[in-house]
Amino acid sequence: MSQVNGYDHEEFDEEEQIDLEAELEEGYAEIEQKYAVDTQRGFENVLVVDNIPIVDESKKQRLVDRLRAAFEKNGAGIDEDRTNMPWDEKAGTNKGFIFLTYPDAAQAENALRSLDGLAFSKAYTLYVNRFGDIERYANMPVGEGELPTGWKEKPYVEKDHLRSWLADPHGRDQYLTFRDQDVNLFWNGRNGNAEPVRDADGKVVKNSKWGELYLQWSPLGTYLASLHRVGVALWSGPKLDGPIGVNVLRFTHPGVRYITFSPCENYLITWSDEPLPNPESHPLPAVREAFGPEDEGNQLVVWDIKTTRVLRTFATEPPAPGPDGVVRARPWESFKWSPDDAYVARCNVGQAIQVYELPEMGLLDKKSVKLEGVQDFEWCPMSDKDWEARKAGKGKECMLAYWMPEATNQPARVNVMGIPSRNVLRSKNLFNVTDCKFYWQSQGDYLCVKVDRHARKARTKKATLSNLELFRVRDKDLPVEVIESKDLVLQFQWEPQGNRFAIVATNDPAHGSGVPGAVVKYYVDIYQLDAKKGDFALIRHLDGKVANTLMWAPKGRFLVLATVGQTTKFDIEFWDLDFSTDDNPNSKKEVEPGANLTLLGTGEHFGVTELAWDPSGRYLASIASAWRMTSEPGYVIWDFKGQELVRNPQEKFKQFLWRPRPPTLLTKEQQRKVRRDLKDHSRIFDEEDAAEENRGSAEKLAQRQRDIAEWDAWRARNNARLAQARKARGKEFINKKNVSDQQADEKVEEWIEELIDETEEVIVSKV
Repeated sequence: MSQVNGYDHEEFDEEEQIDLEAELEEGYAEIEQKYAVDTQRGFENVLVVDNIPIVDESKKQRLVDRLRAAFEKNGAGIDEDRTNMPWDEKAGTNKGFIFLTYPDAAQAENALRSLDGLAFSKAYTLYVNRFGDIERYANMPVGEGELPTGWKEKPYVEKDHLRSWLADPHGRDQYLTFRDQDVNLFWNGRNGNAEPVRDADGKVVKNSKWGELYLQWSPLGTYLASLHRVGVALWSGPKLDGPIGVNVLRFTHPGVRYITFSPCENYLITWSDEPLPNPESHPLPAVREAFGPEDEGNQLVVWDIKTTRVLRTFATEPPAPGPDGVVRARPWESFKWSPDDAYVARCNVGQAIQVYELPEMGLLDKKSVKLEGVQDFEWCPMSDKDWEARKAGKGKECMLAYWMPEATNQPARVNVMGIPSRNVLRSKNLFNVTDCKFYWQSQGDYLCVKVDRHARKARTKKATLSNLELFRVRDKDLPVEVIESKDLVLQFQWEPQGNRFAIVATNDPAHGSGVPGAVVKYYVDIYQLDAKKGDFALIRHLDGKVANTLMWAPKGRFLVLATVGQTTKFDIEFWDLDFSTDDNPNSKKEVEPGANLTLLGTGEHFGVTELAWDPSGRYLASIASAWRMTSEPGYVIWDFKGQELVRNPQEKFKQFLWRPRPPTLLTKEQQRKVRRDLKDHSRIFDEEDAAEENRGSAEKLAQRQRDIAEWDAWRARNNARLAQARKARGKEFINKKNVSDQQADEKVEEWIEELIDETEEVIVSKV
């Protein structure tokens, strides 16, 4: 008697034997399913590189060495024992792909981003995939992944022009207001007349979803970014509030709080104080699609705007304090863009500057710029000539300036470095440094380093004073001019596209005293480059000011001084640095620098928290935001002369944003021609303004006539109803108009006495 699995074989007939075997197979299937190996788990660190050259045995090692060198150059270095090149024994060649096994999944993910699409040679471009993805797609059941029944291809929908607002026939600028939960977009017309922005269908542009957190324009005004609890939405085109999917880009980042655009609007950085959760178990499909396991716990996300694709994520560490123990950097400001969108860099305080190349987001030369003690840096802007040279393929490399504090036996230093060469173009030693701030002129012609120094006074009291280190970037060897100050400089600002700058400083002991309501006296100094001597000279000193903020107009020339954030003073002053009574704009009469500085006007805005020039430099908005705890929120629009045009106080008012404009498309010669023909253009503009004013007066007159007609019709209807009601009650209806007409027909004789003259005569009688 034989036994099978503990049962007597003779006890079973043929049918029972078949049932037993089926039961065993079912049990084995359950066991196999339970203990099946997930192809995506355990292989997270394995990559497959396709489209490598096919060689024979004699060239195998040379190919492996070249591949490893290419991987090392692109920041994905790997040991030879971690590479596996499958071999075709019959053909005597490789199979055209290679396996790479990295120590962990994070390194594999970085290698995937760095190597995918790498041009290995002119004929071969490498394509990299995760090993688990290949296994999953290769083992996909039949029918899975096919298009569902009844599926129809969506028709192509042409998107609207993203800069259509620039085609306004009157050349008006747009501004946005955010009050409570309401967001409105307006055209800023002549004399502050506001007109709601409408789309091509005449519908007012408005979206109830914009007011969840806050809003922000992109640097060139192409996109309007609205922040929400689940991410960021970018709206564009003439229908900013259009349907989902039409000119709307979505970036899912739960808990996002701050965003930063790249200067050319190609990339976006989002930051959240909440680390990214595990995307595999997240309820939002968009999170599972955008992020991978390696992104868990990170807080900064770098996006490609056009593809809405995640380029890379970063964890944020608590910002390190400066030499004086004060923390100044904020996590969302740690990344700074180069002016051409080619690089983004962040400062690892005290250690290095990490420069990443876009769009691959790999470290430049696969390593950081090691700088012991580095505190901060700023990129140099590009001038119009630099952009033209860059288009012609002859542009210079980018530059950045950074500073390092004093160390043992070493002074503090400010360096200007070229990127990507990493060559130090200029270095300046500094002493007794507390802090440094960088201020680049808009065209990158000058760099000012405001150096705050600590100096000891009598009785061991400490004081802080500021020096201005002025670098002339366009001159050979970058010469430096030093302007020493005995006081603390609070604000510095270059004139846009000019060679003048202004500072706000103070020597008032009340500054920093912490006394509530204390009025601090400031002074404003304006400097200009002396063409003859070649140095920056003081052209005007404005003393005894309460203004603590200055702001140049976007086109230069006009300067605004304001008292911001104070409870007792809220003055605004409008200055013109080139005021002239000469009607000839081409006059070559020499004028002493600073002689034409003129105060155009003054105003007041209680509780003002910030200022904003429109892109044309013709209008200024002073804003009192409820976010800054002001008692009278709202906004005021002024013209450049200081004349108040619009005053609009609003409860729960939060934001006022002018829409930026991209650089002009006119060439230098076309711009010069416009200046030469300025009188002809001005005459046309004056005629249009007069027509607009007359049209406005005619519209007001017609509106008044319509109002009077409506009033007369309303009174006639009510008089008719009143007459019927009195007649129904048996009372006579007295028409006051008829009575007044009858009274007018009666002749009334009226006597009027008038004293023509009065004479007093004294009569003396003789006795």
